[in-house]
Parts: sequence; structure tokens; C-alpha cells
Amino acid sequence: MFDPEVFVLCDALVGEGPVVEEAAGRLVFVDIPRGRLLRADLRERGPATEIANVGMSLGAVAPRRSGGWVAACAEGFGTLIPDGDLIVRHPVLADPALRMNDAKCDSAGRFWAGSTETSFEPGRGALHCWDPRRGVRTVAEGLTLPNGLGWSPDDSVFYLADSMRQVVLAAAFDVRAGTIGPFSELIHIQDGLPDGLCVDEDGCLWLAVWGAGQVRRYDPRGRLLAAVRFPVSQPSSCAFGPDGVLFVTSARERTDAAREPLAGSVFAVDAGLRGLPASIFED
Repeated sequence: MFDPEVFVLCDALVGEGPVVEEAAGRLVFVDIPRGRLLRADLRERGPATEIANVGMSLGAVAPRRSGGWVAACAEGFGTLIPDGDLIVRHPVLADPALRMNDAKCDSAGRFWAGSTETSFEPGRGALHCWDPRRGVRTVAEGLTLPNGLGWSPDDSVFYLADSMRQVVLAAAFDVRAGTIGPFSELIHIQDGLPDGLCVDEDGCLWLAVWGAGQVRRYDPRGRLLAAVRFPVSQPSSCAFGPDGVLFVTSARERTDAAREPLAGSVFAVDAGLRGLPASIFED
């Protein structure tokens, strides 16, 4: 337990956004700056296969009820059909200095994504939501690098990391209306940047800490319960798969390949817990 193993040997510049599609038996994840969507078989460890290269940065994807994926890309929100073509549906980021970052679907099938300025200028980040029934809206502004989205098991709390501020925020969430209350600080990280996160069946947060080489488990009050150390300094995000396995992406960008030959790979950890399943975009 808590002994990371290489699941996919990969050289992702910034591997991110892992999504376990259990019915299809695969893990999908992105390489943000290269605009690549990759997949790996859950049943057989081997190299990742490229599904698509979208020609722009790709922050994250989520499965669509109608097939393929919904995507948070450089220009805003789009869709990827199974043959790999990206169609930008809502180009909400008109400024080329902005791009979408991490993203996830809530249990009602809305797609939430954070946007950031490419040099991480403070206050220029925002949180956006694409509701397939009501369209796109900006939910919160004044952020810097929104990351690590998640929800409590009962859908009453929304979690969001603002990486450059080194905090994980929490807000009351109304799943029926798709609204959030004011954010408050839940976790402050002093030795790295809080990055991607996921939530387990007990309501605890698993948080990748970029720069610290760890994924940490926190209870819903923000108290540290456990830390898993990795052989790379930049674990970037995490997602639960079947049988209590936690999949963790990482980044090769700005690392020393001689010191971190596994940077950019995907790791698997026996966490001994189940996580909340990936939600689907209900279009």
C-alpha cells in the first residue's frame, strides 16, 4: 500500500487530467502544452497511445454521453469526437494570453474548467462552467491558476486549488442549480504547489503537490492524514480507478532527465480505497 509503481512510461511535458473510463477499460490523460490526448489500457501496462493532437494546448477532457469527450482547450470549450477532431464550441477566451487549465464534470453533467494567463499573472484566472442545458457562464474571477477541481460525495462542497497562491479552496455547492457560495481557504501548502486532486469514498481529498514530489490525503476539514512520495518532483494530478488504485500523472517540463528519468510518466498506487467515479457530460 502507498508504494508507487510506473503504470505508463511516458515523457509528457505536463501530464494532467487523468480520467478513468472503467466501462471502456482505459485511462485517458492529456499532455497540456503539446495538445495531446493519450490513453492507456487499464488491464495491461504498456505504452500510452495518442488519441488526438489538437494543435493547441489541452487542459483536460471528460467523457460525453453522446460519445467522445468534452474538452477544455486554449480557446475555451470544445468537443473531441472519437476520430480525434477537436471542434471549439465556445471560444470564451478571446485573449490569446489566456488558456483553459484543469477541468471536470459534476454529477449533474456540467463541465467546469479553470482558465489562467499563460505567465500566471495574478488575478487573471477564472472559473467557468458549461451547462449543456443553459450554456456557458463565468462563475468566479480574480483567481490565478485554478486547478484541482472536485466535489464532496454528497455534492454539498466544491473544491478548487489555486496553485500559485498555494491554497485549496472550498465553497458550498448546490448541485441542482449548479451554483457555488463564497470560497474559503481549506488547505495551505508551504513546500510546493497544490495541483490536481480527487476525492475518495470517505470524502477525503487526494492532492498532487507539484514541487514536493508527493500526493497527500486530507480530511474534509483540511487536516493532513497521509503522504505518498514519488520518484518525480512534479506529480500533477490523480484519479481513482477500480480496486482502490490511484493513478497519478506527472510532468517532465523543467526537470533534469538524468535525475528524474521517470518524469512525465503515469504512476499507480494501491490506496486501499475507492474514489468517486468520473462524471459524464450530459449532452
